[in-house]
Amino acid sequence: MSNYPGVSIVGLGQIPVQKRNPATLRQMGVEAVRWAMHDAGVDTVDAVFVGNMLADELQGQKHIAALIASEAGLRGVEALQVRAATATGAAALRMAYFAVASGSANVAVALGVEKMSDGDPVPALAKALDAETEVPTGATLLSQNAHIMQTYMDTYDVPVEAFTNFALNAHNNARTNPNALFQNKTVTAEDINASRVIVPPMRLYDAAPICDGAAAVVLARTDEAKKISPHAVRVLGSSVATDWFALEDRANPLDLYAVQRATWQALGDANMTLKDIDFFEAHDAFTIMTCLALEAIGFTERGQGWRMAAENKIGLDGELPLCTFGGLKARGHPIGASAIYQTCEIALQLTGRAGPNQVKNAECALLLSIGGVASTVISHVFAV
Repeated sequence: MSNYPGVSIVGLGQIPVQKRNPATLRQMGVEAVRWAMHDAGVDTVDAVFVGNMLADELQGQKHIAALIASEAGLRGVEALQVRAATATGAAALRMAYFAVASGSANVAVALGVEKMSDGDPVPALAKALDAETEVPTGATLLSQNAHIMQTYMDTYDVPVEAFTNFALNAHNNARTNPNALFQNKTVTAEDINASRVIVPPMRLYDAAPICDGAAAVVLARTDEAKKISPHAVRVLGSSVATDWFALEDRANPLDLYAVQRATWQALGDANMTLKDIDFFEAHDAFTIMTCLALEAIGFTERGQGWRMAAENKIGLDGELPLCTFGGLKARGHPIGASAIYQTCEIALQLTGRAGPNQVKNAECALLLSIGGVASTVISHVFAV
């Protein structure tokens, strides 16, 4: 990666996450792109990479990258759709990063967009699993993560309440995020512990909600970035790794190998260590994944991830601020858009524009995106 020129984020565009957005998928995507380009002060771009997982099933629409580019008035640009299951947004970001770094584009947009309210997304989401060996048994992303959660509880002898503070932290941070699904909503530990069990042992508040959303970022070469925006943020590392696809093929389901590998590679690209990370935007679609990611990356020892939440080390003023605008859990998880929302939030933090969610003296951040049951993992490192 050292042979590539630097790449920076120079524009951000977010629309509020909603349970049901009255706009169409294409309208949502176009709005986010236009906001990002307006923020960057650019009239055109060279490439648009669109992260979307579910449009085939829920909107009956393929070829959405060219569609959204056309609707946004971007004729003649490179426009490609990117997918990596629930890490799709991060894949779009990575492709935009490489387009600029390689010189094939001077300015590129990474867009994530998902409208999950147009149908039942659960069967479509299950297609992130093995269609031959997992889906026919009735497995879903929810059931597989619940199985991992139960295994963790049994292995380390911890109760389900050990995961409560992951959800509580997310909801606390989302209250002051104007784009969050759960903005201005107070959630207590008692609410979380009393919430219904959806798949044992997982409770309602242990899983991210189904919702609609779109977010976009504009990327340019770092040596040009300051001419474009006074709020440029550098992308210092980008890496992707995989694990054995089916959960049953892994010797230890609690060992998120791809999380460790992708993150360490991204940190290596950035010439940084975990000690340099000021805050962490985790893929908290399920509380158990947040816990295991902290352990796999090395922020804490195996079996101790839950303690970081229980001891409130993950708050905005904690040792490792986590999911600082609410994360997937409370900002919402519109699949293809989630990592782009996280990227926007990281950029706001690193440029001191996070308002009441601001992490003090934040200079470096880690973004983690998980596809499927950590079969694909994409990590990015950012700095001012």
